[in-house]
Amino acid sequence: MRVLVGGGTGFIGTALTQLLNARGHEVTLVSRQPGPGRITWDELAASGLPSCDAAVNLAGENILNPLRRSARALKLIPTRAQGGECPTDENLWNETFQKEVLGSRLETTQLLAKAITKAPQPPKAWVLVTGVAYYQPSLTAEYDEDSPGGDFDFFSNLVTKWEAAARLPGDSTRQVVVRSGVVLGRGGGAIGHMLLPFRLGLGGPIGSGHQFFPWIHIGDLAGILTHALEANHVHGVLNGVAPSSATNAEFAQTLGAALGRRAFIPLPSTVVQAVFGRERAIMLLEGQKVIPRRTLATGYQYSFPELGAALKEIVA
Repeated sequence: MRVLVGGGTGFIGTALTQLLNARGHEVTLVSRQPGPGRITWDELAASGLPSCDAAVNLAGENILNPLRRSARALKLIPTRAQGGECPTDENLWNETFQKEVLGSRLETTQLLAKAITKAPQPPKAWVLVTGVAYYQPSLTAEYDEDSPGGDFDFFSNLVTKWEAAARLPGDSTRQVVVRSGVVLGRGGGAIGHMLLPFRLGLGGPIGSGHQFFPWIHIGDLAGILTHALEANHVHGVLNGVAPSSATNAEFAQTLGAALGRRAFIPLPSTVVQAVFGRERAIMLLEGQKVIPRRTLATGYQYSFPELGAALKEIVA
């Protein structure tokens, strides 16, 4: 197949491109910068969808990027010495980063969906990656693809708007949404920020540690996306999480064991809130138990269904 991948230069996009190429597919990336095997978002808007058999969108500003917010604080917000008011973390998040998080997801998704709708020969499959933030955090509830959600905070509403932006009229193109958990893999994703303190023996659970930690190995997320592109019977929502659930404390213990280090020093919730602000901190301090019921029912077979084996492969 000829597959168009929006936002394909990042961590997930690189893994997906490698797998698609290994399976004999031809990949064209949509990115901000031109280059071999790429088109830009401006070119897509001006010239429409290039000829392709399937399209995927992975584009989106990294929500849990504390450095990005700090840089904007220095550049954009006046201090009291400059005659302005010093903002709180929450105001900065609300006024700047939320717009970028929304825009980077909704605008690219709408652009691709519009291009698919207008294409003389639309692709056979259209796959969007969103997130399990759709489901409300809970210590007791268990969510599958049919569970309600999407209407209780900024992030759940974001997923609702994001998925709505991707919907196409008619049924000429098969549509799939993959709600991803925390992606774990070498060289990027969440694990990249965790390894150093854990290697130093300073790792541990975040907050109480009782919250669920919906996770997936990068190889399996790329595998689910490829499965969704290749298998004509796959449609609708799939949960992009591993079939074995874990709490944050269990994740910390398992990562420590994989590294041969103790992992008992908790990261207090107050520190997490200070770094990310209260609203974003929810993504780390609260979690959901998410089950990939429909993903398994489609016939996808996980390479890393268990957390221990997944982490050992990553840190080896």
